[in-house]
Amino acid sequence: MKDRLFLILCLTVMGAGWGATQPLAKIAVSEGYRHIGLVFWQLAIGAIVMGFIQTMRGRRLTFSRPALLVYVVIALIGTVLPNSASYEAARHLPAGVISILLSLVPLFAFPFAILMGNEKFQWVRLGGLALGLLGVLLIVAPEASLPERAAIVFIPIALIAPLFYGLEGNVVARWGTAGLDPVEVLYGASVVGAIIALPIAVSSGQFIDPRGPWGRPDYALVIAAVIHVLVYSAYVWMVGRAGPVFAVQVSYLVTGFGVGWAMFILGESYSVWVWGAMAVILTGVFLVQPSPRAALVELDERGKT
Repeated sequence: MKDRLFLILCLTVMGAGWGATQPLAKIAVSEGYRHIGLVFWQLAIGAIVMGFIQTMRGRRLTFSRPALLVYVVIALIGTVLPNSASYEAARHLPAGVISILLSLVPLFAFPFAILMGNEKFQWVRLGGLALGLLGVLLIVAPEASLPERAAIVFIPIALIAPLFYGLEGNVVARWGTAGLDPVEVLYGASVVGAIIALPIAVSSGQFIDPRGPWGRPDYALVIAAVIHVLVYSAYVWMVGRAGPVFAVQVSYLVTGFGVGWAMFILGESYSVWVWGAMAVILTGVFLVQPSPRAALVELDERGKT
């Protein structure tokens, strides 16, 4: 009993940590920083922290051709592209709404899983997908759903991230990770992703000078990057300790805490339509339930912004 209570406490702390990354992303873009500059430093900071963790584990980064291919694919579809979209969406949408939309990862993963032969079709899961779409409509359709009606045009941009994360989980489930464990994949993808993002950030004028002076966006970016690495490492431990079915339940806590932190930190408030959308989407996620094999990567990516 004590062991189970301890695991539930750990799960709650993980959900609170990952949930905080969305309000922190909103702060990071609040004073003019743009997406690719933020993505670069997020990856660079993550690589530094992961490098320390790997050193403590007594392991080095693998540089075989299959491993490099995994790093490049995961870096692109797991961070660079989806996180660029999330940061852009965060400039225009409430952080709580983005947290709710990110919970759609399993629902986007379901059709990819069918197309790629990773899962078998089930009517109940199709019903979950339909509920997810209904939840999005509850945010988009009513005029009173968002504080600013014009922000609705950025909902499709916010949906790019869960779309890519759903794809990524299926890519990993279909082709594997070349024998690398999840921590190695995250470390290698962070290093490769930073290498990809740096020249784009510099050439586009979006590079963020780390010499300062530092403000709230800078601290928010660093805190979010460190939180993600630490919570992800804890999640990997949780999968080994309690199994993926138990560990993946943190996804509901991530959404709940994401909305709660946005209200507490940013003072956001939501219409009844948004609350209804949250309830409908989470019900749809419950019905879809990603397979344990894909859940690890899908959930990891939810915390990357």
